[in-house]
Amino acid sequence: MTTLAPRVPTRFLPALATVALFVLAFGVGSARYDGFASGQVIANLFIDNAFLIVLAAGMTFVILSGGIDLSVGSVVALSTMVTASGLQAGWPVPLVIVAVLLTGSTLGLLMGLVIHKFDIQPFIVTLAGMFLARGLCFLISVESVSIKDRTFRDVATAAIELPGGMTITYNVVIALLVVAAAMYVLHRTRFGRTVYAVGGSESSALLMGLPTTRVKVGVYVISGLCSSLAGLLFSLYMLSGYGLHAVGMELDAIAAVVIGGTLLAGGVGYVLGGLAGVLVLGTIQTLISFQGTLSSWWTKIVIGVLLLVFIAVQRTMVRR
Repeated sequence: MTTLAPRVPTRFLPALATVALFVLAFGVGSARYDGFASGQVIANLFIDNAFLIVLAAGMTFVILSGGIDLSVGSVVALSTMVTASGLQAGWPVPLVIVAVLLTGSTLGLLMGLVIHKFDIQPFIVTLAGMFLARGLCFLISVESVSIKDRTFRDVATAAIELPGGMTITYNVVIALLVVAAAMYVLHRTRFGRTVYAVGGSESSALLMGLPTTRVKVGVYVISGLCSSLAGLLFSLYMLSGYGLHAVGMELDAIAAVVIGGTLLAGGVGYVLGGLAGVLVLGTIQTLISFQGTLSSWWTKIVIGVLLLVFIAVQRTMVRR
């Protein structure tokens, strides 16, 4: 008697395709370049993209609900400015962290309330939030502000040793904890299930008596919180605050989430897919770096092509 192998559910295919793409890209790099196939190269993918992983986790909530958030890059920049200026003014590190997280969460709450109360497209509201956050950066300072606080710099330069001689930073640990928390919220809580329901069909979610209002506002609070936390990680990475930090980072986050298999229409997607999307983008950058003769702008070209391909695949899936 022959047994048929269980079919993989269609909803998993985009995320699995992203993982396969990451494995393929890393395999190509390993075959072409000496030293590419090492554990530290993989660790560096997480080290160099920890802030983007956190940003993509928050963006996944928004896109799953059927929305979009264009303000996240500007909130990252604002968070670096609040961090740097607060530490320069002599604030203790815990107070700076609280101030940064409250700033991002409050901006997310305000945008969510405006979207809900006035029934305005998220694209427009978050575009306004993007300009607002970027403008606030330059109200604080038009120059780059260096971070010289010893505690902050010690955390930024500290390394965690792993088996095999690999090292990671505390940024990576925080990013992975955020991914784990986001997975738990989306798949093990009523809030998370409602996010999927709202993204699939808001009218159906309303008829089922689900708290759609709380979820529609809540996803922007989560996105704002993740953006401000990503700003803290970016401050640790750059050791400075600047109003021109993270220009275009919102597009990188959206690209990572979409390449990771989350439908722009909402209702389908996974946080781990977004993580895989970030690793794909990081691998492309690493390949170009190892190649040595290509311009870094090729990264943007490849990302654009991948984005178009994955959106085309998504449209095909939705029609079926």
